[in-house]
Amino acid sequence: MPSPVAQVSAADSACALAHFEGILRFETDCADVHQGLTHAPDFVLIDVRGAEAFAAAHVPGAINIPHAKIIASRMAQYAPGTLFVVYCAGPHCNGAARAAARLARLGLPVKVMTGGMTGWREEHFPLAQGAAAATA
Repeated sequence: MPSPVAQVSAADSACALAHFEGILRFETDCADVHQGLTHAPDFVLIDVRGAEAFAAAHVPGAINIPHAKIIASRMAQYAPGTLFVVYCAGPHCNGAARAAARLARLGLPVKVMTGGMTGWREEHFPLAQGAAAATA
């Protein structure tokens, strides 16, 4: 009797490649964002939590736009084709998915930073505090 892992066979390589490359089109991780921020960032990082949570701690270089406030008039200030990366509190929060859906509805390129603040902290990356760069 095969283990629960092997009861369903693995996908063939072509299917696996399409699936995993597909995931990378929608998601990035904390380490990739950290590396991207240490060079000339080619994306805008948006913390989609509330202003209070943002002020308490956020990823350095992020701006704060709560997901419900992502609207066309606010996003129009960015050049067409700007890539947005969104994050929220962590894997227990769907704020990043809500924000990504809003941005996609506006026709804007978007990825979710998996792990959110929980992942960022677990990687021991630096945090910023305050609301100086709170909104775009």
